Amino acid sequence: MDAEKKKSEKTKAEEPSVDYETSKIKFKGIDRATFNFDEEVKKGYTPEEFKAEMFKRIKAYPWKK
Repeated sequence: MDAEKKKSEKTKAEEPSVDYETSKIKFKGIDRATFNFDEEVKKGYTPEEFKAEMFKRIKAYPWKK
């Protein structure tokens, strides 16, 4: 049984441990360091205002009949 164990250990393929260099991801759009989410929410629409604005924008879209 000991011989079978040694044989199975030798036939196993293992991934080599390699450390790859990673670069920091650059985000487009919002600067995450200076963006204040709470302030932007305060400037935003209430649910009723949002609904009215969306109806206005949908009606303004040039739908083909």
